[in-house]
Amino acid sequence: PSTLRRPTLLVALAGLAVWMAPGITLAQPAGGPAGAGAGEQATAAADNDQLLRDFVYYVRIARFDVAAGVGQELLAKGLAPVEFTTLVESSPESARFEEAVGRALRRAELEPTASQLLRLYQQGRLERARNPDEVARNIEALTGTARALVAARERLVAAGEYAMPQLLQALLDGSNAARQAEVQRVIVALGRQAIIPLATALPGLAPAQQEVVAGVLGNVPYRSSMPFLADLAGSSPHQSVREAAQRALDRLGGLPTESMAGSDAAGLYRQLAEAYYGEKSEVTSFPGEENQLLWSFDPGVGLTAQAIATPVFHEAMAMRLSERALRLSDGDSPDALALWIASNFKREAQEPRGYDNPAYGDDRREPMYYAVAAGPQIAQAVLARGLDTRDTALSRRAIASVERTAGGDALWGSGIDRRPLVEALTYPNRRVQYDAALALAAARPNSGFPGAERVVPTLASAIRDASSRYAVVVTGNAEAYQASRRTLEGQGFTVLAQARSVGDVAEVSVEAPAVDIVVALTPDLERAATVVDGVRGTPRTAATPVLVLADATNFPELRRRFEGDAGVAVRQSAINDEQLRRSIDDLLGASSGGLIGAEEAADYASRAIAALRDLSISSSGAFDVGDASAPLIAALESGRGAARNRVAEVLANIPRSAAQVALMDAALGASGLEQVTLLGEVARSAKRFGNQLEERQTRRLVELASSQDNAVATAAAALMGALNLPNRDLTPLILGER
Repeated sequence: PSTLRRPTLLVALAGLAVWMAPGITLAQPAGGPAGAGAGEQATAAADNDQLLRDFVYYVRIARFDVAAGVGQELLAKGLAPVEFTTLVESSPESARFEEAVGRALRRAELEPTASQLLRLYQQGRLERARNPDEVARNIEALTGTARALVAARERLVAAGEYAMPQLLQALLDGSNAARQAEVQRVIVALGRQAIIPLATALPGLAPAQQEVVAGVLGNVPYRSSMPFLADLAGSSPHQSVREAAQRALDRLGGLPTESMAGSDAAGLYRQLAEAYYGEKSEVTSFPGEENQLLWSFDPGVGLTAQAIATPVFHEAMAMRLSERALRLSDGDSPDALALWIASNFKREAQEPRGYDNPAYGDDRREPMYYAVAAGPQIAQAVLARGLDTRDTALSRRAIASVERTAGGDALWGSGIDRRPLVEALTYPNRRVQYDAALALAAARPNSGFPGAERVVPTLASAIRDASSRYAVVVTGNAEAYQASRRTLEGQGFTVLAQARSVGDVAEVSVEAPAVDIVVALTPDLERAATVVDGVRGTPRTAATPVLVLADATNFPELRRRFEGDAGVAVRQSAINDEQLRRSIDDLLGASSGGLIGAEEAADYASRAIAALRDLSISSSGAFDVGDASAPLIAALESGRGAARNRVAEVLANIPRSAAQVALMDAALGASGLEQVTLLGEVARSAKRFGNQLEERQTRRLVELASSQDNAVATAAAALMGALNLPNRDLTPLILGER
């Protein structure tokens, strides 16, 4: 079969041309590949039919191993979806095919093959129904016999949105009143899938046509058409159009009289944009498909649609609707602006790499440009949305925009009756915590604020724990817990105490700064759903991804239940360690950006040390850098080179004896230039906070002042002066007695 490969799908109102998106195949008459002889085609068709019969037969007699082999052989034929659908429907086993597939889906060893066959069959039915020639034939059949009319209605409803360009053309064609009435019934039967195409065309139609379309929208019993109708009722210069829009609104439940003002239509657009942002099922026409349709209308061309990748479709619609809300409110709608910014950030995070997004052209700048231009209050509102929806990628982008635009009270305040940046310090993802702490530290506030006490410990955690990995295993079986623990520890995780039920997750997770993954060993769908809901209902794990390990019997059902949820992955409990590692990497990558690697951890540690150094120098009245003493001392003991010197610089500014003692121990254990540098930092500490060294260290210092290395001896002598040691310690050096 031939495939027209174009980056978008274009459906013309006139029905003259249809470009199918990549992967959508146009139907070809059955009978085998072009060029094949009639005999070869007949033989191939008979062979395919026999394979289909065998598959159904072996499933029915419970020979699932044989059925799997036959199914794979059938798939290997490479039939196009429409060809496979034709094969099924023309086979004597057509009535039993779906029943056999349904049974096969419940068998773990047969489920992958059955899923492929079912998808091929369903895709073929869709492609055939959506073919523009088929749509045109079915529209014509609406005025045929009663039997043809019923069949045509069913096929047009199956085609869904794909039929709307030609259905709209037929609806507006007054030359055939009978067909026009039947088309209107079909459009109403399409329900939600008819609304956006009609609403997109509405502003560009002639007044009389607007009245017709408004009337149809009023008969489609879904309120998602209300923003467009309210917009039309408030903006049309034609009284008859305004009245038609109002009648449609009344049929949908009505609005108060004052709701006809543009600002109220703007509010309705924003509400619908929120539904798209939340990816609600009622605004998703083709769940589970790779593409959705993005509509536009030109009076000279008609109603057209582009295929847009499902991961960025909802964001494109949310942005489009928010833009209309902003226009109607003359730009004075902070909620609509914040929603647009959030949608744009979310689009950026979810957009497939290298994807040419038809809704976001080259004339658009990067999302951060618009975010920082919108100012700190909008950025804080976006951050609040990210925290509330547990969207880690959005939260991090929002924090970056807050840091670049806010200063002083605006950084930890927000103007929205909450403190999102401070809340981010307890968000259940360490990247978000670190980003928030770094942003707050960079402001160097002079006075405290609620939540300020969390900043320094979070920065300290970035120095000490950034590359650590924490996991929770939920299972009531101690043996299964130990097995999972060994596997996870082999992958570098610190596995917390056993959570025998989801109720234990909150208790065991207290031991970690954040939990990177929850692994749930669960036997059935009900318990798996309980675990997932419980994890998300626990504040410390609300954004933590969940890996469900199920037995072979329940695996297919569980996988279908959580399909499409980026925060949940379902795998069979019998997978090996390498498969488990890949599953964890894939899940963490999709849900939270992956684990923090060594390079990223080093960057966080470096930035945290720099922030603490700046805070220690500025003597911020909001933060006590001394709270980071323990991890800084640990970093000093394990560090090397420039990084160690930066830690020493921070410790020299901390007025705690433990800091000065640790610095001196490091200096005594060093040599050469490093020893000179560290002795200098001890001297700085002593000049600011006095002598806090232990007697053993003082004795060693006096000995060091007699070193043959002149630079080391001078640094030690300078430190003796800074410590204001008694003259009896200096006299032997002058008299040459040491």
